[in-house]
Amino acid sequence: MKAFLKNYRQAPRKVRLVADLIKGKTVGQAIAELDFLAKRAGLPIKKLLLSAVANAKSMGIDENNLFIKELRVDKGITMKRMMPAAMGTGHRINKRTSHLNILLAEKVVAAPTSKRVGVPTASVGIKKSKKAKAKK
Repeated sequence: MKAFLKNYRQAPRKVRLVADLIKGKTVGQAIAELDFLAKRAGLPIKKLLLSAVANAKSMGIDENNLFIKELRVDKGITMKRMMPAAMGTGHRINKRTSHLNILLAEKVVAAPTSKRVGVPTASVGIKKSKKAKAKK
């Protein structure tokens, strides 16, 4: 249940703002939050999430049990450009890119354990005081 996006043309610092919002959430909650987010990175992260869900479905895992275990945003290549400046000089402009990796995991629902019948619960763990022991 992995998916990745390489060389996404936005700075990692800006993409991490969106990634931190949806880490640890279920797939349904994350998609709903990304739909109404006013950040440019919301759409590519949503597409990446849907790709990871499709990968999980192909493995036979139910979409309702999935949550975002890890969403890592790493630095990609940096394209260097020049901007003309005063007196014939030039300043360098860095066009940064990001690598995104998403890992989905399945929630494990613990089965309720059955209580043992016939075991007295009230008498377990009662301690007698020193005075009560001395009277006997």
